[in-house]
Amino acid sequence: MNFADIILPLAQPCYTFAVSHIADLKVGEAVAVQFGQRNVYTGIVLRLHNNPPKRGKIKPVLHRLYDFAILTPKQIEFWSWMASYYLSTVGEVMRIALPSLIKPHATSEELYIPYSLPTEKFLRLKSMPDSETFDRMSRRAPRRAALLTMLQRNGGEIARRECSADAAVIATLTKAGYIETVERECEPQVQPISHSTLPILSAEQTKALEKIDSGLTVCNVALLHGVTSSGKTEIYTHRIAHALAREQDVLLLVPEISLTAQLVERMQQMFGNRVIAYHSKLTPLRRTQVYMDMLRTDSGRLIVGARSALFLPYKNLGLVIVDEEHDSSYKQSEPNPRYHGRDAAVMLASLHGAKAILGSATPSLESFNNAMAGKYAGVTLMSRYGGSLPPKIIISDTMRAVKRGERKSHFNKELLDRIADRLQRGEQIMLFQNRRGYAPYVECPRCGWTARCPHCNVTLSRHIGSLRCHYCGYHIDNLNYCPECKTSQLETKGFGTERVEEEISALFPSARVLRLDSDTASSDSAYNRIINQFAAGEADILVGTQIITKGLDFKGVTLIGVLNADNLTNAPDFRAVERAWQTMLQVAGRAGRRDKAGEVVIQTSDPSHPVFAALSELGYQHFATAQLRERQMFNYPPFSRLIRITLRHISPERLAKAASQLGVELRAKFGSRVLGPVTPLIDRIREEYIVQIIVKIENGASFARAKEITSEHITALRRNADYKGITVICDIDPV
Repeated sequence: MNFADIILPLAQPCYTFAVSHIADLKVGEAVAVQFGQRNVYTGIVLRLHNNPPKRGKIKPVLHRLYDFAILTPKQIEFWSWMASYYLSTVGEVMRIALPSLIKPHATSEELYIPYSLPTEKFLRLKSMPDSETFDRMSRRAPRRAALLTMLQRNGGEIARRECSADAAVIATLTKAGYIETVERECEPQVQPISHSTLPILSAEQTKALEKIDSGLTVCNVALLHGVTSSGKTEIYTHRIAHALAREQDVLLLVPEISLTAQLVERMQQMFGNRVIAYHSKLTPLRRTQVYMDMLRTDSGRLIVGARSALFLPYKNLGLVIVDEEHDSSYKQSEPNPRYHGRDAAVMLASLHGAKAILGSATPSLESFNNAMAGKYAGVTLMSRYGGSLPPKIIISDTMRAVKRGERKSHFNKELLDRIADRLQRGEQIMLFQNRRGYAPYVECPRCGWTARCPHCNVTLSRHIGSLRCHYCGYHIDNLNYCPECKTSQLETKGFGTERVEEEISALFPSARVLRLDSDTASSDSAYNRIINQFAAGEADILVGTQIITKGLDFKGVTLIGVLNADNLTNAPDFRAVERAWQTMLQVAGRAGRRDKAGEVVIQTSDPSHPVFAALSELGYQHFATAQLRERQMFNYPPFSRLIRITLRHISPERLAKAASQLGVELRAKFGSRVLGPVTPLIDRIREEYIVQIIVKIENGASFARAKEITSEHITALRRNADYKGITVICDIDPV
């Protein structure tokens, strides 16, 4: 083969390079190539052939980087599917899939330094002295004789780190020609599994596991709908042990990186060093070591990680588990490819012939519909593990509390009375407000002026000490007066977690209060410190955003307060009700997880909203069925597929013209399936104006063809000189 199509970590198609000067080059190998005038990139061989390109100068591959392929055939297949489905290039997949140290690039070949596999030093026995010499050595230099004896007993070789001999002894024996030091690549080591460490399942859990096993013989995917604290993780562990015992790899996905540490520790107690954490917060070196170790071993591993763990080189993938499968954090927002981790995980399992389990207390309507249609095996787990009762849900009418004078600050009397009661009993409370900062904005009561970001069309959120834009990071010091009318009576509107923390501390001065949001948990160590403090009982009240709804298990929490449910239910999105229900049920599940009963107080100005009846009375089945009927009526997912096209530019006039033209062209192809162009709620971010178009393709029509047509029109728009500089983003299956 004289030519190779090479994947480059760029938003570019594959390019053809000459490879006839490199012997035995294989698909999946990494090579160094020059792209452009000087830049040297890591490329990956996608295809070998004898067809020279019809145009352009053919550059040669500079050299191969490793003596083994760094992509398996299944990875290439997975990358190709992802690029095709999400309308990106394989190079864009490569850019997010490989650890940075594996794919270095530089401005010249002299600066280009590929990753080197870690090595370890060994002492090797070259020859033993004759018996007379050895006897004399034993008397005069017993440490030298002891080292030779140790090497002889260990097959002639021992790792330097396992040898206690000092450098002088080693140097003397080396000089005499008895031993030598050799350096070899470190070999990954795994240990056997002990099934005795697996948790004992309850009767209901055992039945659910049996249903999963039988369901997976018919379907390749099982949906485990288990209420919060029902013990879904315990069921996972038995399935994991079964796969690892067969030397299969297992992937356990979680929606947030912060959830991996606790889960990894729990899994390591059962599966030892077969458990590996993998996510983007690890150092580049650690991510690279994990990747390379998996390439060089066939032993079964349990990978616990966020969505980036999908791209590891699985040799024998047998099981994929997606925990909290409903969570929107599985969707990649930037950069391309904008893939959904859950959907990609199901495809990854399919490509490997593996089984997939999707678990959630609040399954997405898409997954629920697949289970109802028989595409997934549906399994339910409706009782809490250990006999703990589900929390009692209380809907507290904020408007009624205001009229009766039963509201203090941002808390209804119903909630304050229960907080006081729990504090007196020494129990813990969690308060959920889905907005960080002190307040959403400040306003002048005299002239109506509000502080706004100069780069984005949003108000500045007030924090203690500053006003901040949560989109671009712009910030200024807090203002003491209105810059328009000079009044000093600026008012804060709304409330965030900082204000909740301040006000609850003032109402209950003896209570110990912690806050958990993206401001206080800016690192893994900060997150773990707050979590560990609260778990150890060092605080009475935990105030937080959505971060407190996911995967946390505190035995002392018996009361949850949802302070403003209207923020969740009133979002301008067809998924708003579903997400509100999921969020509130997830946060409610943190209460009463042991022997003490739990309560959840949800404050709302619209207690008649159907989501609250579903929370407290009707249950998931009724709620999901009603939502699906509504979605079907208006032809929204899962009864259609969506393509969201976002256009951005600093000139609103040029942007409007381009969006209008694209909308007309798409409408000529798709008719009423095209919605827009429309401006989103936030229509300017980082100086760029934003317009969106939605293409809605009903089930039964060819979604692949719809994507192809859409892509053709977007490509034509990008090539139009009149619209140069306009950014066009295509998001498949947006959430």
